[in-house]
Order: sequence, then structure tokens, then C-alpha cells
Amino acid sequence: MRLLIATDAWHPQVNGVVRSLEHMAAAGASLGIDTVFLTHADFVSVPLPGYPEIRLSCATRAAVARRWDGLRPTHVHIATEGTVGYATRRYCLGHRRPFTTSYHTRFPEYLAARAPVPESWSYAWLRRFHGAASGTMVSTPSLERDLAARGFTNLMRWTRGVDTDLFRPDAGAPDPLAGLPRPIFLFVGRLAVEKNIAAFLSLDLPGSKVVVGDGPDRARLAALAPDAHFLGTRTGAALAAVYAAADVFVFPSLTDTFGIVLLEALACGVPVAAYPVTGPLDVIGGTDAGVLDPDLRKAALAALTIPRDRCRAQALRYTWAESARQFYANIAAAHGTAGPQARHGTPSRTIGLGTGTDAPAW
Repeated sequence: MRLLIATDAWHPQVNGVVRSLEHMAAAGASLGIDTVFLTHADFVSVPLPGYPEIRLSCATRAAVARRWDGLRPTHVHIATEGTVGYATRRYCLGHRRPFTTSYHTRFPEYLAARAPVPESWSYAWLRRFHGAASGTMVSTPSLERDLAARGFTNLMRWTRGVDTDLFRPDAGAPDPLAGLPRPIFLFVGRLAVEKNIAAFLSLDLPGSKVVVGDGPDRARLAALAPDAHFLGTRTGAALAAVYAAADVFVFPSLTDTFGIVLLEALACGVPVAAYPVTGPLDVIGGTDAGVLDPDLRKAALAALTIPRDRCRAQALRYTWAESARQFYANIAAAHGTAGPQARHGTPSRTIGLGTGTDAPAW
């Protein structure tokens, strides 16, 4: 298999989409799968106003066609619905090439938070975009149910994972948060309005609030909570050390489709406080590794009593190896070829999966 992944989300962005795709490419190599990427770097692009790390590509079907012969993919996955994803979709439809997509981001809710665009309009466009795919991957059961109720079809399950060697309870020596009043309540993620971080910063909590990440909303949030500690972007061992030094991870988002940061916090032994919505419901719900409550303050305070080993045990259930098995099995099934599910046993759950008729064999 030579898999082309078309994505508008790529470096220098730091987010769950980029991390997930990187892990899939690394795991694919161990399975003998050659993964190539089509990103904004392959086209003329400009920075998104107010959000320069996101690039807007001038990608067209003709531009994709010029790249195609050099890439020579046997399978295609379109990861995002931006200009790169849309141009690749047009090329595939024009050449009768089957492809899969994935639903990472609740763009209707994100757009509605910034502009007076009805969510029904955005969902109608997304339904049309993904409806042309042989399969659309979603990360959780609750997201699958929600999209199915909105008329999305050919839904396939693709969970996420966490590096439990990097993210672990003893990752915080020396303690990067030493000297801050306890307990320490932590948020990690993109500092943007759709993350609902203001809900966390406005909570009346003892101790300290720590925010890791950057984004267009940083100045407003810093002004809103001058006593909070904004550490900027942290990655790798430096990020793991901050997680491990915290007492509770607070996840205020109402729109994330999964939340890899939830797994990273749990792997470091940090309990989670969140709203009972898609993502937290699937990762935390019914596990006693966190507290889900419409009252986020109540959840944050209650989470302080949760044993750290219980959190770690929940994170160990999620691996990038299993995530990759599902991902490549879905792609193989959607293209009508044999894949990891045939070799590893349990297939991914699918709903009404369509298959391509002229896809090359793996």
C-alpha cells in the first residue's frame, strides 16, 4: 500500500490532527505501508489572518493532478475539509478513485462561535463533502451517533492513542511547577475561542491555574485571568513534566471530537474534570478516572480525590498501535483490499461501509 494522506492540518500547527497523522505514518512504516502527505507545503499558501500557524492553501484539482504522478498512491485518505482536502476530493471523484475521510473537527460549532452562520448550513456542506467517501472515520461512539442522526453515512470507528512511555506519572522531575500554590489545575490545548477556556479561567478554585498552549485568544484570556500562569507551547518531555506536576486536568471544551490531551493527562496519573459531552463521555465516562459534571467547578474539586493510579490504568487501554490497526483496516476495507484487520483479528466497527471497485490490491 502507498497511502496518500491529504491534510490542511500540518506543521507548524500543534494539534490532535497533526499528532494522530504522524503516529499513523510511523505505525504504517512498521506494517510495510508507505505513507506520503499532501499538505499546504505543496501549494502556494497564505497565513490565516489572526492565526498565522494555520496556512490557507491555493490548492486546486489541477494542482493536485500535477502532484499525483510523482506521489503514485494506491490508496487515498482525506483528513480535513479545507482547500487541500477539497481539491483532492475533486480529483478523486473526477478520476473515479475511492477515498476515505475523517471527521476531526466540529467546524459548524467553531464557525458559529465566530460568525453568524447557522450550524445547519455547515452540517449540510460537511454531509455532502463526506458523503462522497467510501468511509468516514470518527473517533468515538457518541460522535458516531451524533453524525448518524444528522444524516452522515458510511461511518467507521478510529480511536486514538497515547505514548505511555513519554507520558507517565514520574515524568515531572524536576517539577516545572514547583513553588506554585496547590492544588494545580491545568489546561493544555490551542488557545482559541472554541476551546471555551474562559469557562475554566473564571472558576473559583483554590491553588493555581496553569495554561499550556498558544493561539489567537491568548491575549484576551491572559487579561481575563491575570493570576493564571500561561506557559506557552510545550511539547515532548517538557509537556509530560507539566502534566505530571498537576493535580487536576480541566477540559472545558464543548466541541472537541475526542481530546488526545485527555489521554496524555490520564497517562501522567492526572484526573480529569470536564463537561459530559462528546470526547470526555467516551474517554472518561463510567471509568472513575475523572468527573463529568455540568458544573465544571464541582467537577474540578471532586477530581482532587481520585487516585492517580486509576487514571494511569485508564490511559493504558489506549495505544497508538490499536489506533493504527483500526485506521489501516478501515482504509483497506473502504478500498476493497485486505488489511491489518485480516491479520490481527478484530475488525473495526463500520456502518454501511461502501467499497471501491477499481482500487489496486494492497
